[in-house]
Amino acid sequence: MSAVIEIDGLRKTFHSVRQGHRVAVDGFDLRVDAGQIHGFLGPNGSGKTTTLRALLGLVRADAGRMSVFGASSPQELPAVAGRVGAIVESPQFFGNFTAHRTLRLLALAGGVPTTRVDEVLEQVGLRDRGDERVKGYSLGMKQRLAVASALLKDPELLILDEPANGLDPAGIREMRDLMRSLSAAGVTVLLSSHILAEIQLICDHVTIISRGRRVAAGRVDEVLAGFDQHEFAVRVADPERAAQLLRAGGLAVTEHDDQLVVGGVDEPELITRTLGEQGIWVRELVPLRPDLESVFLELTGTTPHPTVPRQVDGSVLPDAAPRDAVIDLDVRADETREVQA
Repeated sequence: MSAVIEIDGLRKTFHSVRQGHRVAVDGFDLRVDAGQIHGFLGPNGSGKTTTLRALLGLVRADAGRMSVFGASSPQELPAVAGRVGAIVESPQFFGNFTAHRTLRLLALAGGVPTTRVDEVLEQVGLRDRGDERVKGYSLGMKQRLAVASALLKDPELLILDEPANGLDPAGIREMRDLMRSLSAAGVTVLLSSHILAEIQLICDHVTIISRGRRVAAGRVDEVLAGFDQHEFAVRVADPERAAQLLRAGGLAVTEHDDQLVVGGVDEPELITRTLGEQGIWVRELVPLRPDLESVFLELTGTTPHPTVPRQVDGSVLPDAAPRDAVIDLDVRADETREVQA
């Protein structure tokens, strides 16, 4: 597949008199292929927004190579800007303007037919609220308007930074359906979000950044598979005896209040057969699969601690990340490899 976005070795350092220098992005790599819905994840302060701003020419990178549709960014970005729609951080609108007037002005400034205004208002669910002043909008409605502004050019590439910010559950589902419909129409989507369950539902590929460096990249299912411990939750009438039998069979067993967790099992039949042959019948057998949230917390070292408030920028450096490795799944070769950090 052809790459719509390529970033190699991006580095950006911010300088201030009071705080000295801070490395925001440190040798970061990203590839987004045509047709993907690609999730871009990282803790607060990890470098996500800086990366997007550098890609779009909004900040100057210190080093690295970037391209969009094969055009070098930022030098050749104007040549492909008409094919890109983006919202980065929280866009600002004139409060006294209506949504319809706001989008009309943006359309005229961008050389877009004004007929697109009503179309995108319909797409984001603001058709009946388009003639209201923006200052009366809720946070979620302003976010819908921001997405509408990114869709005006009918882009081939859509870059969205926290598009679900402020949306209610119904709005989040609508946004998910919109992303899927755009992808089905051939639009490539790069999506940054902190709602990891949504990313897992909607994205087919993911890149995770921590402290300015990439810690994981690849298909979502393959990234999750790399953390699958092949564990099963087991409920039986006599858990103590069941645990003894399973351990005697060479299985790792952890006892909890109401269940056993059995690890390292490729075939669940091994559990049922081991217990059934001794007259212990399994009431419940549930596979414990990793989700994107647990993998994200492990890779970035941001798992909450009940007694120690975590500070922003408290994520781990990739060199010290769990497993001491960067997960890099080369989907073009359909092979999974582990690249030592």
